[in-house]
Amino acid sequence: MLKTRVITALVLLAVLLSVLYSKSLVFFLLVTAAFLGAAAWESARLFRAKQPVVSGVLWTAVFLLAVYFVDAVGMHFLFALCVAIWAIRLAPSLALGLPAAGTLGSRLLSIVYGISVFGCFVAIVALFQHSPLYLLSAMAIVWIADIGAYFSGKAFGKHKLAPSISPGKSWEGAIGGWVAVLVLAGMSAHYPPLADTFAARVLAGFGWAGFVGVMTLMVAASIVGDLFESQLKRRAEMKDSSNLLPGHGGVLDRIDALIPTLPLAVLIGSWL
Repeated sequence: MLKTRVITALVLLAVLLSVLYSKSLVFFLLVTAAFLGAAAWESARLFRAKQPVVSGVLWTAVFLLAVYFVDAVGMHFLFALCVAIWAIRLAPSLALGLPAAGTLGSRLLSIVYGISVFGCFVAIVALFQHSPLYLLSAMAIVWIADIGAYFSGKAFGKHKLAPSISPGKSWEGAIGGWVAVLVLAGMSAHYPPLADTFAARVLAGFGWAGFVGVMTLMVAASIVGDLFESQLKRRAEMKDSSNLLPGHGGVLDRIDALIPTLPLAVLIGSWL
């Protein structure tokens, strides 16, 4: 299992780097659209949609149309909508619970979550258009938080963060991930070759107090995204969103924490 997981991770990393530094926007958009289609298909399965493939195809088509025809104002409206969706509807569900599968409330929630997934992939394009490094730097905040939370939780985890949703997560892990982000992102912001990364721009624009606030918000959003997908899988009685990525589950399992954070990163970057 570990061997399969490592091989898949290396393949995904190779694909990611080749796409980011191919210098071909068309190639980047096609690969991004393919991953969006897979994520939309998985999301539809979690909501027990009758034709999840159709959902994946439709969201992919909307994505390709949006990146070519929607202007900057429309994009920023989408990102603001995604942030509002997480703040008003999706994050509260962690405490309030999900509507029963198959009900009107669940179908409406599937559309709302679909919009947030769609917005995440559009945000990937927006960050990439700034620069591949800028996109990687925003994603790295989530990855650092996840890795830091894993090791901190293993070493110190005693108090469960959300036992009914994801029993393996702890408050100690979440705090450890947050500290790891503050330390590593803060150090990277002072390294001249990384001056045009997300963390460096936040520090330069907002100062240390603003930097801590933004990084805290990003880490909190990543945790909420992770927990919400876990909540969906628990309701659907599925261990993983799919088996598309051997050893890692599905696309949603890899990007769940990025879904609420990347639109937020674009909005914060626009304020800078």
